[in-house]
Parts: sequence; C-alpha cells; structure tokens
Amino acid sequence: MISNTVLKQVASLAHIADSYISAWGTPAEVEPESIVRLLSSLGYDTSSDEALLASCSKKSQKEVLAPVLVLKENQAFEFSLNIGQSIRASEFKWSIQTEQGEHFSGEVSANVVRDERTTGGALVVALPSELPWGYHQLSVERKRRKAPYQARVIVTPQACFKQAAMDQGKKMWGPSIQLYTLKSSHNWGMGDFGDLKQLVAEIASRGGDFVGLNPIHSLFPANPEAASPYSPSSRRWLNILYIDVSSVPEFALSSQAQQVVGSGEFQQRLQHVRDTHWVNYSEVAALKMSILPLLFAEFKARHIEANSERARQFLEFVELGGDSLLHQAAFDALHAELHLQDQSIWGWPVFPEKYQRFSNKAVQEYIEQHRDQVHLYMYLQWVADCQVKEAQQLAESKGMSVGLYRDLAVGVADSGAETWADSGNLVQDMSIGAPPDVLGPLGQNWGLPPLNPQTLQATGFQAYIDLLRANMKHCGSLRIDHVLGLLRLWWIPKGENATKGAYLYYPVEEMLAILALESHRHQCSVIGEDLGTVPDEIVDKLREAGVHSYKVFFFETSKEDGGYLSPAHYAGQSMSALCTHDMPTLRGFWHCDDLKMGKELGLYPDEEQLQGLFDDRLKSKQGILDSVAWHGYLPEGIGRDASLVPMDKHLAEALQLHVAAGSSTLLSVQLEDWLEMDQPVNIPGTVNEYPNWRRKLSMDLEHIFGLDAVNHIADKLSQVRSKASSC
Repeated sequence: MISNTVLKQVASLAHIADSYISAWGTPAEVEPESIVRLLSSLGYDTSSDEALLASCSKKSQKEVLAPVLVLKENQAFEFSLNIGQSIRASEFKWSIQTEQGEHFSGEVSANVVRDERTTGGALVVALPSELPWGYHQLSVERKRRKAPYQARVIVTPQACFKQAAMDQGKKMWGPSIQLYTLKSSHNWGMGDFGDLKQLVAEIASRGGDFVGLNPIHSLFPANPEAASPYSPSSRRWLNILYIDVSSVPEFALSSQAQQVVGSGEFQQRLQHVRDTHWVNYSEVAALKMSILPLLFAEFKARHIEANSERARQFLEFVELGGDSLLHQAAFDALHAELHLQDQSIWGWPVFPEKYQRFSNKAVQEYIEQHRDQVHLYMYLQWVADCQVKEAQQLAESKGMSVGLYRDLAVGVADSGAETWADSGNLVQDMSIGAPPDVLGPLGQNWGLPPLNPQTLQATGFQAYIDLLRANMKHCGSLRIDHVLGLLRLWWIPKGENATKGAYLYYPVEEMLAILALESHRHQCSVIGEDLGTVPDEIVDKLREAGVHSYKVFFFETSKEDGGYLSPAHYAGQSMSALCTHDMPTLRGFWHCDDLKMGKELGLYPDEEQLQGLFDDRLKSKQGILDSVAWHGYLPEGIGRDASLVPMDKHLAEALQLHVAAGSSTLLSVQLEDWLEMDQPVNIPGTVNEYPNWRRKLSMDLEHIFGLDAVNHIADKLSQVRSKASSC
C-alpha cells in the first residue's frame, strides 16, 4: 500500500492532479488507486512508499542540460546548467548550430547571467539574442569530458499566424462539413476530394472564405465500417477512401480500369451506392479498392519504369514520409491481407501474435516479400495528398482568404497503424476521455491512448512537431479538437470506466509556442475547440497564443441570468457557429428531435430527467427568440411564443444572420441547415444505437447551389459579414 502523503507528493511532481473542479463547480477527489495506476503507466515503481520515492527521485533528477529548451522571441534567451557548486564555470564552453546554418559559440564563464546554485538552483547562461525562429542544436563541452551535453533549442514567435485579412478585421464565413456526407452525380458513394473542389468553387463564388473539414485522417481501409473520423488509425496520414478515383491521372491512361468501371454491373453498383441516404462504407471501399490497384499498376508501367517527373515526385513524397509512411502502408497492406483471410480481423490487437508489432521479425519479412502491396498504399497516400493540395490551391486561386481548414482529432485508435508502430510516444495502457458531467454522469472514455509528456520532452517534442506538420499541409487553418488537451487530459486506466480517471498536465507553454512556430511556417491560422469544462488557466494562454476560440451560439449564455449573449460580444479572435457535428441540426434542435430520438434509443431512462430536458429546451428556444427579436433579426410574421413557433427557412435565416452580425472573425455554417435537414451525423454516447458518421446530405451538390433559398442565404451572409467588418 502507498501512503496518501507519499502518493500526493509524487503525483504533484508527476503533474497528476489528485483533485479537480467538477462540472457542477464543486471540488472532486481522485481515487488513490487511479493515481497509482497512472504513475505505474508512466514508469514509476509503485510497489511501496520507498520504491515510489526512489523512482520519483530518479525521474526528478535534473540532467546537466535539459534535452529541450523552448524560447519565445522577445524573452531572455538563456539556458541552465545543473552542476554542483564546486564546479567552475570556466570548465565549460557552449556552441549553437542554427537550423539556418549559422554558428554561435562562447565561454560559459563569460556569459553567466546568474548563479542560483547556493539555493539549489542552476548556473544560468545567456544565449545570443539574435537567434532566429527555428530548431537549433546547443552543445556544451566540458574539459576532459569526451562527449558534449546536447539540447534542442526551439525559438518561436509569440503567437500563431493569422492571414492578412484577419489582421485587417475582415469577418469571414464558410461551411463546416463532414466530407463523406457530400452527394454528387460523379462520386462513388461518399463525398470525396473531387466533391471538395466543387464545393470550394461554389462557396468561393458566393463570397465564402473557407470550407471546414472533419478530420480526414487515415482510418481502416480493410475495416471500412470503423468510420469515426475521431478514432483514426493515424493522425499523420489521410483517409484513402476520399480519393476521387476517376480524376487520378492514371485513370485516363488505364484502359483496364475504364473497362471495369464502364461495365453495366459496376455502373449499377455505383448508382446504387450513390442513391443511398447513408454511406455504405464496405461497398464504397470494395468499389474503390477494385480499381485503385489497377491505377498503381499503370503508374509503375508508365512512370516508375520510365523514371518520369511524376515518378520522381512520388519517390520524393516517399522519402519525406520516412518511417511513418512505411508504418502506415505496411499496416494497411498487412491488415488487408489478414482481413481477406478472416473478416473478423478489425485491427492489430487481433492480428496473429507474430504480426502484432511493426518491429517484429515477421512483419519485416512480410514487408520484404510484399513490397508491391506496401508501395500501393504509399502511392494511395500520395494521390490523396495531391488531391487535398489541389483543393487548397483552387481555394487560393478563387480568392478565399483561408481556403480549407482541417481538423486535428485529439488522439488515435488503440488498434491502428500509429499504436502498432509506436516506440514509446503513446501510453498504451491508458485511454483519454472526460470526467462525469451533467449530460454524462459516468463520464466519457474515448478509447484513445495519450501522448506521454515525459517522452515528448525527452525527444524534443518531435512526435508533436511531426503531427502539426502533417496536419498543417495544404490548408489555411487548423482546428484542434479538444484544444484543452494541450493543458491537461483526463487519463483513464485501460479497462476502467471514466469515473476512475485523473487529470494529467502537459507542458502547455512549450506546446503552444511550438504550435505558433509551425503555424507561421505553414501560414496556417489556428482554431481551438475549447468547449466543455474550460479551466480558467487555459483561457488567457490560448488567447495570448493567437488561437481562435470556438463560440457555439447555444452554449454562449450569461452566468447571471442564463440569457443568450449577443454575438457582438464574442471575442474577435474566435470562430462562431450555431451547430456542430456533435449536435442536432438547427431544425432537429428546435423540434427536440435529439431528445425524442434519445428517448427511443434508451439514452434517457429517467422520465423525470427527460422532461426536465424538454422544459429546458423550451426555455432556451424562448430565450433565443427574445434575443434575436431584440437585436432586430426576427422577420415580421414570426411569432414570439417559442412553444408555437416552428423552425422554417425564415427563422433559420434569422438565426444565422444574428450570429453573422457578431464580432467573431470566422463564422461556420452547416449545409444541413441550408437544406432544412433534421437528422444528425453523430449522437455522442452512442455506438451501435445510431448509424453515426454515415448520414449524407439530402441533395446532390449540383442541385444545392441551384436553389434560390441557398443562393439567398449565402448572399445575405456575405452582406452581413461585410457590415460586421466595418463596425
């Protein structure tokens, strides 16, 4: 047994909170057993008080030179040497090699800023103030010591990048979409990157400045029904089912592919899968994966063998992708083969044991013997990457100020490529989630293993940097799902429910600083999804880091009287929205379809609680009507009694324009609300009860923008946003 005193002491040093403020605003204690499990997963010896203190002492032992140092511009550029009092500064000299190739060096003794060793501190040494932004290598040599001490020095801007239009006060709008929901006469049963280009062109021509995407991370092509974009196989690669097959250059060259696609049977299957109201991922995958290998064969014959310019572009992509691309491609190839033999194989935890780790000898032999299959999946990643790039280039050419905004999920599935090939960045006996709250008394367990903050620091934050770089490619803005995770994440021991978790804190200052550096390098602004229980300590940090907050109209209420805040009072550095993918549509909200459906699905077994939710909804609707009317956006002819007023296109327009007139830099709208749809794409808290991530839009793209009502609302949004810019 570990004593409470020792547990609290070590938990504090390991950045684990032993208590927190609950969603009800009251202090809540974390169970000691949960803290013990967290410490154990981080490599502490929890067998006894003595063992825990000893391992804590070892982990807390400061290295002579910390492995990474993150410095923001306009602050003192210094590093610390953790050396004994009796050791002379004259024994050391330092040198720094910048990323840009510059070299600085000096004697430590000539650059001492302060000596704090008498009080248990360090010898603090100045670095040149002219160090540029970037990733630099610091070496400290000591006389008579063979190897130098080394550290990564990361110099960053104060805040994230913002487009010039943002800095000039332009108020922008655009739709946030789930890409798979797009219907068209040419896609293969789900929205694809070709549809995305079409949507970009339509929105740009109507004054929109961005198109927001759900995460387009790689999922499981061999297990396509695992469709949640928020439980990806890897966050560094793309979902190859989004490839627009017929626009791949090799399609026009492959008579075999054209013959298969042109056959009556194939066309019949295509038409059927297009006509369904729900995405049939298995059939979409079967259709695409019957043709894409033919395109790869054409690519090899036409380009690889001829060493063409297109071949060279592919090989450069493979080289830049490095080990991570190999992990993804090998996983997808192996998974496809194993799934062909046994359709119950959903991920690597049920692979034959010899294939359960990328590093296993059997996996390396598989890669060697099946190079063609592995290269196929590398080719598909390249094709997907090229198509996203084309969509962003189109957005820029059409004059969009932002273009695409991509969405970074909070973690990866515990059964995909990233966990399969992980070498210590992830803590795989833990899952992240959320503590109990009003809507979820048992909390949430997302089944996503967290990044290890100790490994992050020991490796110079490389996994985090790689993640940002992969997701800031080919877009103008990045939305970070659950951005509060940069401060802290709710860790839950694997196999336990969410009530058994605890908050573990991350090096938020360093992570925000690196975010700012990568943001500038990619000319990519940042949106932080900061909904839920938001600790006060993160609000200022995000604002100062230039991260746009997320303002969902229905959640923005006054603490005093519960009334709806005027969107004119939202922070300028924010993106506002009426609805999100985790909420009912506007029509669904107004007609309480989410509550009715929740009752049918058994989500509200307590009748009294459900009636309370209906009562609260009516109060909300009345408050919304009153607020919109007070601000002058309620059209004549719409009643003032919420219990009698239905949601129609006039009221929907009034709500959208009310938020559009606000001060948020970005306004996100939903195509579902333009089409007066009522079914949601996702019902949080459900897995099998509702077909999440499958519901399509009710109309083809070709027809949506032929509707007078759609062109009217787009035009009005542009007008109102333009006026908001000049306020």
